[in-house]
Amino acid sequence: MRACQLVKYNAPHEIRVIPTPTPSSLRSHELLIKVAVASLCHSDLEYVKGHLDCTLPVTASHEGTGTVLAVGAGVDRFKVGDRVMAGQTFGRCDECEICKGPENYRHYCPNRETMMSVQRNGAFQEYLVIDAREASRIPDEMAFETAAPLACAGITVWRGILQAELKPGQWIGMVGSGGGLGHLGIQFAKARGLKVVGVDARDESLALSREAGADVVLDARLGKEEVARQAWEATGGKGVDASLTLSDAKMAAATACAITKNHGTMVQIALPKEVSIPFEEYIFRDVRVKGSFLCSQKEAEEMLQCVVDHDIHIEKNIFHGLDQVPTAVEALKTGAYRGKGVIVIEGA
Repeated sequence: MRACQLVKYNAPHEIRVIPTPTPSSLRSHELLIKVAVASLCHSDLEYVKGHLDCTLPVTASHEGTGTVLAVGAGVDRFKVGDRVMAGQTFGRCDECEICKGPENYRHYCPNRETMMSVQRNGAFQEYLVIDAREASRIPDEMAFETAAPLACAGITVWRGILQAELKPGQWIGMVGSGGGLGHLGIQFAKARGLKVVGVDARDESLALSREAGADVVLDARLGKEEVARQAWEATGGKGVDASLTLSDAKMAAATACAITKNHGTMVQIALPKEVSIPFEEYIFRDVRVKGSFLCSQKEAEEMLQCVVDHDIHIEKNIFHGLDQVPTAVEALKTGAYRGKGVIVIEGA
């Protein structure tokens, strides 16, 4: 089969021919899918730079969707013909304390085997083996082109909002509000009855934040202190109840904490090399910082249903065929489009 792979760091992806997975190779918990649509994530750029230790060559994209062609012997949630969104994690042990704990933390299993597009092949190929325990059924009303961008951006920002633990009517801040995660996060937050302060640093990202429905949109180029002043003024002098850091800019986490009220929560989602926060935020204001990683199968299916129920809009840029992946990657790198780069593979 054809696949678009990262072969060496700091070099363009390459179209290669690799072995096609077969039903006979499936383990008990695995699914074989025919890939329909896959999409790009900002972290794909980090993989190209070598910021994660990838097993090269590796097929790119951890945002994949497709139709089930075969199921492993132990799979009972899915059948041939089901439309699914792939999960990124793979091979959790089902034996450790985390696996036997709450469903919404099982994807943190420390004994899991590999991650899509990092240590095992991702979705920019014609057929793909995925873990049924991490896969989600796509609602009948949803197109593959809508589901694919949700496989990372959607699930990640959805869980971040859940981790903020807010009630309807409260304020949430998002630093990096006009990107792939941010424009979804704003809409998810509004669907859950929250008020949103969006913060970003480019004109087009500020515009997208407004279009997505943010109640207040602030320009990060004004500096952390001024952004914080405006956010506190907009929220009645107390700051947002919780914030999400969706940008890997150097000042993003510090800005997110600065707009957050005393004793509030900042959820770190972006993946910079280092997260820099002044000690005053921890010590003098007791801002609590927590991380969030992807989401569970149940959380993912709740997110997909929210998209259907609330008519969530995903800013998409459609490319047709694996040959277009290098073009889409370059466009992502230069900021040539808003939202998500989506590649139609099946029938392209």
